[in-house]
Amino acid sequence: MDIVFSSTTQLAAAIRAGHVSATEVLEAHLAQIDTHNPALNAIITMDAERAYERAQGADEALARGEVWGPLHGVPFTLKDAHATAGMRTTTGFPPLADYVPQEDSTVAARLKAAGGILIGKTNVHMMLADPAQTINPIFGRTKNPWNSERTPGGSSGGAAAALAAGMTPFEIGTDLTGSIRIPAHFCGVFGLKPTEQRVPLTGLIPGLPGPRPIRIMSCIGPMARTVEDLALLFAIIAGPDGRDTEVAPVPVEEMPQLELNRLRIAFAPTFPSFPVAAEIREAVEESAGRLSALGAVVEEAALPQVDFQQELASAGALIG
Repeated sequence: MDIVFSSTTQLAAAIRAGHVSATEVLEAHLAQIDTHNPALNAIITMDAERAYERAQGADEALARGEVWGPLHGVPFTLKDAHATAGMRTTTGFPPLADYVPQEDSTVAARLKAAGGILIGKTNVHMMLADPAQTINPIFGRTKNPWNSERTPGGSSGGAAAALAAGMTPFEIGTDLTGSIRIPAHFCGVFGLKPTEQRVPLTGLIPGLPGPRPIRIMSCIGPMARTVEDLALLFAIIAGPDGRDTEVAPVPVEEMPQLELNRLRIAFAPTFPSFPVAAEIREAVEESAGRLSALGAVVEEAALPQVDFQQELASAGALIG
């Protein structure tokens, strides 16, 4: 079993079955971090001591027949925008360089309650302000693990880079204008920007309140090695927390399930405002063909040319 490149689901199952201990899984990830993080600068804050204590506790609990939850003993990192009790949270913003929250964000608390073991925080673009790169005045630039001359995307670039490099089995990103989707694409991992108002933003920095358009569009979502992991993680972090009053009270298990033959899907193999690489177009067309073969109604769509002046004006109206 290749521990550091196994999925979250696989690791959790292996720990519960006794095939590997939580401590062994933690040690493998810490070794991977020691080997690769100096070159990538993806993880910027660590707490190995508390992680070891938690892993040992997980192993002892399992020996007594206790399972903390679906993530029992699985280590993870969090994007440096989620408040974490006793662990520095900065969003790459110099005035917050030494800020240590006293309580966890809702997402951090839910992951811990599910049995996860927090080992550190991953780098972000300052104040989460750029989906294309990850750099800030406190920690500097994060590099793409596939090519150090390339960007991992942003603002969840540290999260995606750490995941792709085997330093964490999953991450939780944030997304307003692509900050989950773009890093996931650039680093070759899976990411989900869920429907707005499904995951509480409580404890997210920058936090509430904010301009309502941004408040509604902002999302928290999982990043992982497999779609199966995304579903597992989303089920853990979604749902009302009694504090973020705009989160919909819709249980994950009650989400509508549609047969593919009831879906109409539009796909655009080209984008008029930017060139599309041949391999990307081929991959999109192959996926569209597979969906069609499975019964979905797939139609090619032509996207309009982007009016960049209008885009800038719209962004200005949103941000204020």
